[in-house]
Amino acid sequence: MRSMTRVLGLAATTTALTALTALSGVAPADAAQTGAARLYAPSALVLTLVDGDDVEEGTVLRAVTLSCMPTATGTHPDPAGACTELRASNAAFDTLAATGSGAMCTREWRPLTVTADGIWEGTRVSFRHTFANRCALEHSSDAVFSF
Repeated sequence: MRSMTRVLGLAATTTALTALTALSGVAPADAAQTGAARLYAPSALVLTLVDGDDVEEGTVLRAVTLSCMPTATGTHPDPAGACTELRASNAAFDTLAATGSGAMCTREWRPLTVTADGIWEGTRVSFRHTFANRCALEHSSDAVFSF
């Protein structure tokens, strides 16, 4: 009886090791497929805020980086919000730069220019927009140009 218990124990251990070996043999293939399924087009932008309406002559007040793939990162103060906003608008920077209809801004001309340069989902992007003043800038996008 003792040898029968020992044989059954060895058989169970062998079966368990065989199952683990089989699973470990499958894991790298699964990992490769998961990695291949996660391929993405790059999305990395440099956003700048320039004092004035001429990017070449104006003073850069602030510049931030924004990368949205595979996760939202960068020096932008709200990378997750900015990436969400860009995805929702299909990266329509003109739409994001439009001042909200409820904005009550003065007609003061103190121009600020924002730029977005880089790659969005594999496509080269170069965007520039001049706001009449800080109020108009603050009443544009919720996150993308809030840096």
